[in-house]
Amino acid sequence: MKPIVIAGQAVEVVVTLPLFAISPLLRPWHTRWGATAEEVDCAMAGDGQLPRAQFQATRAISIAAPPSEVYQWILQVGFGRAGFYSYDLLDSLGHPSADRIVPELQAVHVGDWVPMSPTVNETTAFKVDSMEPPVSLVWRKPDSTWAWRLDPAGDGTRLVTRLRIVYDWRKRGSALLSVILIEFGDFAMMRRMLKGIRRRAEAAARGRRPLAQP
Repeated sequence: MKPIVIAGQAVEVVVTLPLFAISPLLRPWHTRWGATAEEVDCAMAGDGQLPRAQFQATRAISIAAPPSEVYQWILQVGFGRAGFYSYDLLDSLGHPSADRIVPELQAVHVGDWVPMSPTVNETTAFKVDSMEPPVSLVWRKPDSTWAWRLDPAGDGTRLVTRLRIVYDWRKRGSALLSVILIEFGDFAMMRRMLKGIRRRAEAAARGRRPLAQP
């Protein structure tokens, strides 16, 4: 990895540190960032799997690209895959997220792993729980679900994502770690991810490479 790339990634993280720090104070706002009241209230695939979830966030973004194209960017998400289109220094050990559709990463099936880190197991990685291309996709771990829905919006897409998490206090160490990571880190990372997907999908739809992340 080139030092200049790492330095740039470090600057991006430092600039965003205040948002990480105050995220718990913004919870009522950021857990529905970009989403309409209808999108927040609407049922999504995977909702019924964790009825005791203490954390639920529904976010959304409008993308000027059709659902079939946006869906491809989501399919290839994962550590060691295309990355997360977010803060690469934090979630991909500095390896830049893909800025193109990678054909070999598009063959995704129910039961496949979606790695979140170098270690892949039931507590550190999601599995594909259900999928209906190019409409919906649900990833699941024992304590969480991460759902995606792509609604046509004119010539573009309304991308809605919902994260639901159970804090299992019978396992105090892991529950405390989850609280810290989610309550402080989730929003900044997710907002960056949604914007990263939009930037890439729209650039691909225009037939050129993405511009620099704002």
